Amino acid sequence: MKTSGDSMKIKQLQQALLNSYSKNLCYEKVRNHWTEENKALGMCAITTLIINDYFKGQIAKIKVDGISHYFNIIDNKIIDLTKTQFKSEIDYKDYKIVHRNDILTEDTKNRYQRLKKKVIKELLQKIDKEVYQCTLCQNLVEKFPNSNTVFLGNNNDIVLIGEAPANNGWRKSHMLWKDINGKILPSGVILQKLFDIINKDIFETTFLESVKCFPIERKNLKTCSKNCKQIMEKQLEILQPKLIITLGEFPTRNLLNFKFKKFQEVVGNKYEVNGYQILPIYHPSPISPKSYKGNIPIFEKLYNMNYNKNEN
Repeated sequence: MKTSGDSMKIKQLQQALLNSYSKNLCYEKVRNHWTEENKALGMCAITTLIINDYFKGQIAKIKVDGISHYFNIIDNKIIDLTKTQFKSEIDYKDYKIVHRNDILTEDTKNRYQRLKKKVIKELLQKIDKEVYQCTLCQNLVEKFPNSNTVFLGNNNDIVLIGEAPANNGWRKSHMLWKDINGKILPSGVILQKLFDIINKDIFETTFLESVKCFPIERKNLKTCSKNCKQIMEKQLEILQPKLIITLGEFPTRNLLNFKFKKFQEVVGNKYEVNGYQILPIYHPSPISPKSYKGNIPIFEKLYNMNYNKNEN
């Protein structure tokens, strides 16, 4: 969703918005008039903010029947996904451009964040369907039926990308970093120690894997990573992370737009690829001799650069 003015993707986002609207997200002054037949009522401000997140452009304001109404302008085209709430046709000629911060009152911000989470879930569920319909690795993997391929944290500022699902991991337990018996996996123990350095909780951090199904043999990781790359890119477009931390070699190779001989050449360095900040770290598995001690300097540097004690 990085391409401004992509009408097909706007339509996809519009459907996700419609599926996510609810009475408790409606602007409070018209909330009592909201119905399933008029889902767009009172949703204009929070909708324009989400459209702006994905497609940039500008946010505009106009009066309709004496009521403030917001819409988007993308590539000089008016995009108004909530105009259906009005019975009369809208005359857009006297609109004014507004900054998104000007409409982010406490109430609007709260409703926007709740709607954004619902929209993200809707969009990711569609991507999950693609995973289960995919046949590229048909003889190389086992699929996890009725399982989300992304664990959503409290926010998506940091997104962790692992190599591939474990056969006894969260895709079966439905508990991130825990096995089917609820026990924290060794990799989770090590990763939390590292996250303690930046005052973060791995159980509240968004997580996905480079490979979406369980590879029957580890030698298939490279092929499966390549086959899953397009799916992973779609998920990242939806999540819009500020920082991607790749756990080990395979997700790093999948994301970086250049080749490297040894993983040590890139680990601990930040790279910008397609607008994303990517930070490769050693895989936190205890099998790796650098899983903890090798990653400590990386997280100390990350703390000093971006995650100091005063940051919310």
